[in-house]
Amino acid sequence: MRLVDTHAHTWGADTAELPWHSAELPPGWSGPYTHRTLIERMDAAGVDESVLLPTALYGRGERANEYTIRALDAHPDRLWGVGVLDYLGPDLRERTRRLLSVEGMLGVRFHACFEYGETPGPMDRTAEWIADDALDSLYEELGARGAAAFVLAKPEQFGLVGQLADAHPDVQFVLEHMGWPDEGTSADDAPWTDIRSLAARENVLVKVSSVPRAAGDAFPYEAIAGHVTSLLEWFGADRLLLGSDYPWLDEMATYEECLAWPERADFLSAREFAWLSHRTFDERLTGE
Repeated sequence: MRLVDTHAHTWGADTAELPWHSAELPPGWSGPYTHRTLIERMDAAGVDESVLLPTALYGRGERANEYTIRALDAHPDRLWGVGVLDYLGPDLRERTRRLLSVEGMLGVRFHACFEYGETPGPMDRTAEWIADDALDSLYEELGARGAAAFVLAKPEQFGLVGQLADAHPDVQFVLEHMGWPDEGTSADDAPWTDIRSLAARENVLVKVSSVPRAAGDAFPYEAIAGHVTSLLEWFGADRLLLGSDYPWLDEMATYEECLAWPERADFLSAREFAWLSHRTFDERLTGE
């Protein structure tokens, strides 16, 4: 069965030609995790395609997406990209158009639950900057071009995501990491259960990613079963995506483990597994 990792990261070395803007790296890392290394890991794990999500390393400036674009150019049949912008800067519409014109670019990412800045700042579970009126032109361009907004939001922000989904029905909103429940948060705990309110919006998808972190137990992460079965009930398998969040979880799990747990999940039917592993991505994000 085809397997798409909808949440991977990659970055180059810190060089004068393409310098880092922050020192934010996964625990235990100090150097690059190149797109070539990612492809090698994908081949070993049986992953057909991956979506690259931006990190804070390159900021939100003019060259924030340069390494991702180079990766897409190097592996056009294997990699897709999500970009990042200076969202409250000038000429947002034109910069959004240029970004989305890159072949393989699926949309933009919002580090929504962090304070706004060139790189994500301290966590703010109630941050509202993604709903600033200054971003209206960005959402208009996303909708016109069939692109998506990938939102890293905490449960306290689900209401805000719902408001944005209502205001921009032509935009796919992808809620990352199952809405980022804290470790130890059960499937019955509020405010995570507020995610159910988003299921009424057909343009909201949920990424089942960073599972080892959310589960807190060992592979095959049985502690996450309640969250996934609830999402299946509320959203349906055709609105769920599978992602690794690797190598950010390098100290918790192998790349293979981040994506192989559905094979051991007895509660998933073959049909649900197919949607999670590739069909939702194909039909809802790429239209293939």
